[in-house]
Amino acid sequence: MRLIDAARCPYCARVRIVLAEKGVEYETVEIDLSDRPDWVYELNATGRVPILDDEFVLPESEVIMAYLDERFHEPPLLNGNLQERALARLRVHRFDSSLGDDYYAFRRGDANELPTRLEALQVGESLYADIAYVPWVIRARDLLGVELPERLERWLADLGRRPSVAAEIDVVRSL
Repeated sequence: MRLIDAARCPYCARVRIVLAEKGVEYETVEIDLSDRPDWVYELNATGRVPILDDEFVLPESEVIMAYLDERFHEPPLLNGNLQERALARLRVHRFDSSLGDDYYAFRRGDANELPTRLEALQVGESLYADIAYVPWVIRARDLLGVELPERLERWLADLGRRPSVAAEIDVVRSL
């Protein structure tokens, strides 16, 4: 298994966390996001990472997360009944189309709702969703200087006790 990766990318981070949670060994191919090699576009026409190569090529972090959770059953990241699992995936999907956009707008200095979206973030309901959110929250706090609400700081401290998330915090601090 091979992961086309970029350390600063929050989408890649969530896949690294899932792989760590599952205890899956993989090869990392690190790319420079400001100078993407042509072969990345051959694997994913958008040029976005992460890209998982597991005897077939799979882009998009949200899809990779679901694939890994189904391929490696233990420990499960999505618990509950069918409806609860579907709602967790829906929250991740909606998160990607709202908070992610605001994160990049904040980073560029454009108008955004990042602090408001972080304030409203529903955490602690699903490990799967928490893993999807945590790379963004870490980066908002540590790279962008966003002050987190106390409940998110507590959530991040609790989640940071997991070796997979602690490793990601270390990655961000090294950027």
